[in-house]
Amino acid sequence: MSTMAEGRRTSRPRREQAAPAISRTTELWLLGVGMGLSFVALGGFALVMNRIDMATFEQVVMPALVGADPGLAVAEAHELARTLAAWFSVTLIAVLLLSAVGWFLARRRPWRRAAGWWVLAAGLACLLGSQLILFPLAFVFFVAAGFFALRPVTDGSPS
Repeated sequence: MSTMAEGRRTSRPRREQAAPAISRTTELWLLGVGMGLSFVALGGFALVMNRIDMATFEQVVMPALVGADPGLAVAEAHELARTLAAWFSVTLIAVLLLSAVGWFLARRRPWRRAAGWWVLAAGLACLLGSQLILFPLAFVFFVAAGFFALRPVTDGSPS
């Protein structure tokens, strides 16, 4: 029985299937734009809120965050803004790590669609971590994930 199995294995011509050549330039550009914008938006807010003093916060930031009639003490509003900045910092780290994994997979194995799942996770982290504030930014990640999922993988032939 083993003789027949060996004969069958050797009688077939061996075809080495090379990985299809595919360029994920669009997806990588969108992912890079999303990473850059999230760095500016999330990181910028966190940096400003952690560096601002109480007087500047009261004059500049507090009217923009709570409106004309705050109903909050300045110290309490400042503490809430710093808490939001800490949350944005954690979100930024999560988004950048998930995006980096997606970037690595897209560069290493562009014919696989696994990178799209990581980019989708980065978009969800951006959306939920920013408490739905940065939905336009999360949309960039979702478009990139959609391109990973929907763009056909071809071997370079026109057919």
